[in-house]
Amino acid sequence: MNLDLAGLAFDAGGRLLVRKTLAGLPPGSTVTVTGRDPFLTLHLRAWCRSAGHGTSTTPDGGVEVVTGRRDAHRWAQAERAGEPGTVTRRPPGHWGLAARGALLEAGGPDPAYDLSDRDVVWADLAPRLYAQAAASQWNPATAIPWDATFALPADIEAAVVQIMTYLVENEQAALVIPARLLTRVHPHFREVVGLLAVQAADEARHVDVFTRRALHTGGRMGSSSAGGRASLASLLAEPDFTLASFLLSVLGEGTFVHLLTFLDRHAPDPVTRAVTRLARADEARHVAFGVAHLEHQSASDPTMLGRLRAAVERRHDVLIDTAGLNQDVFDALLLLAAGEWTPEALGRGHLAVQRLQEDMDTGRRRHLSRLGFPDDEAAELSALHTRNFM
Repeated sequence: MNLDLAGLAFDAGGRLLVRKTLAGLPPGSTVTVTGRDPFLTLHLRAWCRSAGHGTSTTPDGGVEVVTGRRDAHRWAQAERAGEPGTVTRRPPGHWGLAARGALLEAGGPDPAYDLSDRDVVWADLAPRLYAQAAASQWNPATAIPWDATFALPADIEAAVVQIMTYLVENEQAALVIPARLLTRVHPHFREVVGLLAVQAADEARHVDVFTRRALHTGGRMGSSSAGGRASLASLLAEPDFTLASFLLSVLGEGTFVHLLTFLDRHAPDPVTRAVTRLARADEARHVAFGVAHLEHQSASDPTMLGRLRAAVERRHDVLIDTAGLNQDVFDALLLLAAGEWTPEALGRGHLAVQRLQEDMDTGRRRHLSRLGFPDDEAAELSALHTRNFM
């Protein structure tokens, strides 16, 4: 068989013609390749060596290619990186960044991913949640009415600023944790990696909009308590993927969903209402993945509930001497719910904050029960959750 490349250079498309011509030919088949490109022989021989084909020069200057003559074909040991629609239980490290189902050339790096077990990182809900997360992204510049006109009493505005300052601090912790975890997850679990990446992007956006609202009227940021920072530091100190997800996404962000609902209900202006409402939708998705992931793992790990209990107790013991929720934040929530400085209004505001804390406790107990804890144990563990909410 003859193949004339004419004036086509090997690296300008000639290689594709050669490969197409050789495709499907049985080993030992011969194809004579000719052409006017002065570098044809050099490039063709180099390519044939890498592809496992033999070559020789014909009397008229062409190159005779003999297919598959060498056993050292670089694809002889190729394997599939699983199947596109199937999540492998323990994908090997050398699959690395390859797409699920890709044909892997032998050799290459063998990176180590310490989170490479499906039962540790996976949730059957992950693909659907990722699709939902990707479709639910919102643009702070257009989704929030920054140009809305409003004027709040100075003390109400100060309360909003204090709450936004507190939210920024907590969301920065919620940004760091998924960002740090996603680098440890085997890329084979791409939906989980994608969810963690979107979660980090969500939290970065929350930090942005909460900061912008705090400074929206030209004021300064509020206070940050030592106890609050200690509470968040205990989250960052948890190295275990599952336990970090549990403490952050199930207990912490699950509690924050109720806080954001409270702020939406009592928001004194349209900007505050928009930022808290949009953030709440994102946080609810984070909680859904955390719960689904833990349900998946607890189904295959009988020690899971004991590990979760130990994580809550360990964190409680670390924080037992801290002051808990910043008093300035508590007072700001109370004032926001009250709306004015009358005894009756402040009494209503205090009751509203108490109901908020009761709702937070009920939500945590519901999530803990869903994971398999008996009701009494769920109540006990919920009571041990940090008083700083996150």
